[in-house]
Amino acid sequence: MTGFYHVCFTVPELEAAMRDLTAAAGVRWSDPVASSIGDCDYRIVFTRGGPPFIELIQAAPGGPWGDTGAAGFHHLGWWTSDIAAGTDRLAAAGLPQAFTGCPLGRPFAYHRLDSIGAHVELVEAGRQPGFIDTWNPGGRPMPAIDEEAHPWNQSH
Repeated sequence: MTGFYHVCFTVPELEAAMRDLTAAAGVRWSDPVASSIGDCDYRIVFTRGGPPFIELIQAAPGGPWGDTGAAGFHHLGWWTSDIAAGTDRLAAAGLPQAFTGCPLGRPFAYHRLDSIGAHVELVEAGRQPGFIDTWNPGGRPMPAIDEEAHPWNQSH
């Protein structure tokens, strides 16, 4: 599954979710980080140890993550070689874009998949060095979907 690197859950209490996943599966965590996108403040954390990662996001309801009042599965994340081409590909496949961080200087987008009741996230591969530095220091680069060369873009 080229480019797949994480699964994300929105949670009302970051530390409780971290504690429970550690007890259930022995996962190790990076330190949580507080940030904002637009006018939405949030806290985020990823597991340590390399892909696939588990991502947890705690945010007030609304914003990119919708109703965060109860814990839930939000998205599966993939690196992409070209965020614009990837979002065009998903939209053409009938998977509407639900949110994009691109206008805010954050090259990622969520696309809704009603069939799974969640989203897929595409993240521009150029963001990967910063991701590795923050969440997986010393980690190796991860593959990305090559939007130009991928079979779904080839004529038959």
